[in-house]
Amino acid sequence: MSEFKSDFLHTLQERGFIHQTSDDAGLDALFSKEIVTAYIGFDPTAPSLHAGGLIQIMMLHWLQATGHRPISLMGGGTGMVGDPSFKDEARQLMTPETIVSNIASIKTVFSNYLIYGEGPKDARMINNADWLLGINYLEFLRDVGRHFSVNRMLAFDSVKMRLDREQSLSFLEFNYMILQAYDFVELYKRTGCRLQMGGSDQWGNIVNGIDLGHRMGTPQLYALTSPLLTTSSGAKMGKSVNGAIWLNPDMLSAYDFWQYWRNTEDADVSRFLKLYTTLPMSEIARLSQLGGAEINEVKKILATEITAMLHGRAAAEEAAETARKTFEEGALAENLPSIDVPAAELEAGVGVLSLFVRAGLAESNGKVRQFLKDGAVRVNDKVISDDRQVIGTGEITAENVIKLSLGKKKHILVRPA
Repeated sequence: MSEFKSDFLHTLQERGFIHQTSDDAGLDALFSKEIVTAYIGFDPTAPSLHAGGLIQIMMLHWLQATGHRPISLMGGGTGMVGDPSFKDEARQLMTPETIVSNIASIKTVFSNYLIYGEGPKDARMINNADWLLGINYLEFLRDVGRHFSVNRMLAFDSVKMRLDREQSLSFLEFNYMILQAYDFVELYKRTGCRLQMGGSDQWGNIVNGIDLGHRMGTPQLYALTSPLLTTSSGAKMGKSVNGAIWLNPDMLSAYDFWQYWRNTEDADVSRFLKLYTTLPMSEIARLSQLGGAEINEVKKILATEITAMLHGRAAAEEAAETARKTFEEGALAENLPSIDVPAAELEAGVGVLSLFVRAGLAESNGKVRQFLKDGAVRVNDKVISDDRQVIGTGEITAENVIKLSLGKKKHILVRPA
């Protein structure tokens, strides 16, 4: 890979964001001579993005931080189809109402990382529904569809994988790559956008857009992809045993988000400091030298810096302090995540199995039974071993809560409602 001269590509390279570009020298020269507009597309498949998508948001952040213009493209149009890339089967189709609702919810996160406005370096939030929903189908086939070779599309890994497994690939999904390619051309026409970025699984779709642009008379367009990340143990980024690590605060608290990063595997700490924080590289180099017990302090820094970007510095420091009180002092921290349980239910008593499932500490009664056998279940810091134990008003502490704990790191407060 080239040694880049432009600030943006140099920053991305030294922090580990670059998997592949379509033209190292051409892209570096473009970034060195002008303000470049670049985009990443986000599918509105849920009301929130999760931590797996954070690498893409950070790429847009660094694009703006080095003096260029990012576009966060919302897939309001392509979301009607759903990206089939590397999926075993067709996505469930969403209603237009769900797509609009999801986009409105997803948008709220981006302003923590980007400055939006109308200036030459201000970020833009654009929805591809603006042009895709009004397409005249016959004109689109004639003007755009004629540039696509089905033979070539069949050779893409994302398509080939489905066909090799003899899994159905609908005509609807097959159209997705045409629509995504057309987005690139349309964004060039509307904003002068020259670069599309995304995960390495999007390479074929992005190159399609470059080829379409060439055939439809745009200047040279470019592709840049990031590596698809897993943790050192092979787990998918953005997932935990309890589900997705959502970015929207109404779907995951700042404390739980902080905890996810605090529990980073030792081997991933340096890499995650580069990718997910804005700490200077010299400071990251210093922190990366620390080992032994000190690495736990580095993980706290990692968790606090990542959480501060998303939730604000105050919320990040509160999460860190809550964790410190809970784990280091054994104190009952009021800021722990909590659930409300009707007082009447607590008076009658709630089984320990159902209460732990209800609190989100386990997926099923069977899982709780296993945790009980392992000695990992505690109520008010007392180990529980009986799966018939009933939790009720007798367990309510002076602080008017019941503290549920699973292992050393997961705690939920039950509050009588």
